[in-house]
Amino acid sequence: MNTRDRSGRPCYILALETSCDETSVAVIEDGKVIRSNVVSSQIETHKAFGGVVPEVASRKHVESITLIIEQAVREAGLGLGDLSAIAVTQGPGLVGALLIGLVAAKSLASTLGLPLIGVHHIAGHIYANALVHELEYPLLALVVSGGHTELVHVEAPGRFRIIGRTRDDAAGEAYDKVARALGLPYPGGPHVDRLAAEADSALPLPRAWLEPESYDFSFSGLKSAVLAALNTARMKGVELPADQVARGFQESVLDVLTEKAIRAVRETGSRQLLLAGGVAANRGLRTRLEERCAEAGIPLLVPPLSLCTDNAAMIGAAAFLKWERGQFAPPYLKAEPSLSLEDWSVQ
Repeated sequence: MNTRDRSGRPCYILALETSCDETSVAVIEDGKVIRSNVVSSQIETHKAFGGVVPEVASRKHVESITLIIEQAVREAGLGLGDLSAIAVTQGPGLVGALLIGLVAAKSLASTLGLPLIGVHHIAGHIYANALVHELEYPLLALVVSGGHTELVHVEAPGRFRIIGRTRDDAAGEAYDKVARALGLPYPGGPHVDRLAAEADSALPLPRAWLEPESYDFSFSGLKSAVLAALNTARMKGVELPADQVARGFQESVLDVLTEKAIRAVRETGSRQLLLAGGVAANRGLRTRLEERCAEAGIPLLVPPLSLCTDNAAMIGAAAFLKWERGQFAPPYLKAEPSLSLEDWSVQ
């Protein structure tokens, strides 16, 4: 399909991402080329609270969104008149944070007379891979983040079917809770990953496989097992080594994620396995998947670290799916904190 507009120029999508605690704006050319990708993180602000405070996150987005838009356009080497469409994360996410991005995107689209494209946040994480890899369909995406743990079958571009999801805590959420129990700073996931790599032994912990045929996940019981082990040891006047706890926890999580993903690839006839989401930056997970996929002969696609955490480039990549089909959003587009990935699928 010809992706150039009527003037013969490439499609330039200005994308905004404000679903949580990163304010990001990017310009993406033809769905694959990153012309700019500016990310302003709020981690230092939220560290004092031990987690993301929604109202604080929204205020920080308000303070920085205009400056980040200007920087992204400038770094792309374009003017506002060169843009083809405006894309924005519609959901899921924190409703206040989403609204900031939506108001900015609607204002730009209306002022410039450009089409508006609402994007599903998880579709963005999946299509971050399209910015660095050639995708072959059907494929399977393992999405692992603070709020999501899902196996998504993508039978064709933008056609999503969730075949497995978390029944309680997402993997990233469990990482943060275990990190908090170990007294590690926020965000805790990277610290657990680092400690696990340093440990020479692991605390034995259970694996939640659920029903034999299920692709679903459950990490609440594992988190509870870690807390119980720590409390039991302390009652006896003993402190369990933090690195051994971290390694035991991480190995349990990785075993379940990896084996279910490998089985799902085989049973769905997928040609590739994609890793997506913030926890895709976890070194232990990347290494384990690389080893198992090499053994199983399954092509594994992993985005670079810069595209694992929330960013607007991935939103622009996913928005291109809608641009190609002329599926634009109405001016009354609403923020949807619980937006369904399957409902967002391209038509």
